[in-house]
Amino acid sequence: MEHMRRASVHRKTRETDISITLDLDGQGSWRSETGVPFMDHMLSLFAAHSMLDMEISAQGDTAVDDHHTVEDTGIVLGQALASALGDRTGIVRYGSQLMPMDEALVLVSLDFSGRGLLVYDVPMPASRVGSFDTELVSEFLRALASHAGMTLHVQLMHGANSHHIIEAVFKGFGRALRQAVSIDPRQQGVPSTKGTL
Repeated sequence: MEHMRRASVHRKTRETDISITLDLDGQGSWRSETGVPFMDHMLSLFAAHSMLDMEISAQGDTAVDDHHTVEDTGIVLGQALASALGDRTGIVRYGSQLMPMDEALVLVSLDFSGRGLLVYDVPMPASRVGSFDTELVSEFLRALASHAGMTLHVQLMHGANSHHIIEAVFKGFGRALRQAVSIDPRQQGVPSTKGTL
């Protein structure tokens, strides 16, 4: 079963101008230039662990703050995932990862259900990591899940260091996504008794 599972999405608003190209069947290569260095670091971890090939270019009003750039990057990445998956024929659909990062332990579980939903239970010890507002992690994931048509659960099991917790979230998300978008050779059509996702 040959799948061309690639997408390119460009979105421009008064606040941001974002382009994302991705290949679901890549090698984990990435280039991310969002103007938010901590976000670029997290996106590099996500790409490496999901095995997506991903290029992200974002210009935003980071002089105001990072909120619009981070949230809108989530929107565009979600749109690109949805586009690359197409009708979702043959995918595993579900993915889960319990991800340790030093003292932090995070559970990420997702379903490409067609219904965008984030359940996020990750209390952060610190409100900032360097100049990065830790509240933006949930904003990014909510936007992404909504536009990808993904049910996404993220739960902190244990953690004391906000940087470690966020790193576990992005690595765990990458690993869970890698499972969910992979092709199941035994799956004929869409993995749903309804016949559609």
